[in-house]
Amino acid sequence: MIRPIDTIRLRIALVIVVASMVTAVASIVHHTATAAEKPAAANLPLTHVADIPLPGRASRLDYESADPGRHLLFIAHLGDSEVIVFDTQASRVVARIGNIAAVHGVLVVPELSRVYASATGTNEIVAIDEATLKITARMPGGIYPDGMAYAAESGKLYVSDETGGTETVIDTRSNQRINTIPLGGEAGNTQYDAASHHIFVNVQTRRQLVEIDPANDAIVARIDLPGAKGNHGLYIDPQLHLAFIACEDNAKLLTLNLLTKQVVQSFDVGRDPDVLAFDPGSRTLYVAGEAGIVSMFAASSSAVSKIGEGSIGPNAHVVAVDPSTHRVYFPLKSVDGHPVLRVMAPR
Repeated sequence: MIRPIDTIRLRIALVIVVASMVTAVASIVHHTATAAEKPAAANLPLTHVADIPLPGRASRLDYESADPGRHLLFIAHLGDSEVIVFDTQASRVVARIGNIAAVHGVLVVPELSRVYASATGTNEIVAIDEATLKITARMPGGIYPDGMAYAAESGKLYVSDETGGTETVIDTRSNQRINTIPLGGEAGNTQYDAASHHIFVNVQTRRQLVEIDPANDAIVARIDLPGAKGNHGLYIDPQLHLAFIACEDNAKLLTLNLLTKQVVQSFDVGRDPDVLAFDPGSRTLYVAGEAGIVSMFAASSSAVSKIGEGSIGPNAHVVAVDPSTHRVYFPLKSVDGHPVLRVMAPR
């Protein structure tokens, strides 16, 4: 016969056991969720260096641009309308430059000691002094300014006006808009080719890559891109005369020979590819996508080959490389509810 006191003790013991089981399950769930947000480095020739907290809300982060000479990385925090300045040597945030509405693109031009940012919220291009980290000028940027490229010989900045379907031209000596080039379709990213000294811009609704001569801002070629759907991301390797084109609507990376104007290779990549970055030392191309998948490619004079693909983290659609250290930087809008800068390094 079980006495009342024994019944009480039994109930207490059961409560303790159940509570322990709940705690254990919660611990497992938390561990799994945390593990899911860590990069799948096993699928990539990368190792995880650190997750560094970024300031502000867990809102969208966009383009980033590095100045290895100053050890600075400039990150567009679109959701907070500010540019975050990160010291890559000290591994810490050193400044936040606000009042850049819905900032999309950011481009540092070290020879000018200047940073340009596209404020899509106000349709402006904002100039920032790299030494003081203060805004020095604002100029019209079209209807939806996004990616940017700098042509050093002409001293011009070229800005993709995405929904406006034009290329905005800025004179960096005066910080004035001096031209608007109609593209005939929605503009993707813009890049400068140091070999031809020309500007190239994706026209994604026409599945073309448009070539512009900065000497007179004339369109000199419209290159059709077979297999492209939503050709948005762009990187140009002047040594190999190749353009790498990321197509967000069909998750493809196209390799275009700029001498023959022909697409020579096509690869599958993660869903919604966006930003491309290149490490000239290791000749490694990184393709980052909205689905968090990053694809890596080795580029040589003979061919381009995929060397890895895996998950880096939620919304890992932006990537930048520090060519002096080979470290790779992925700003993530929300890891455990907070923005972080995920730092990786080649294995």
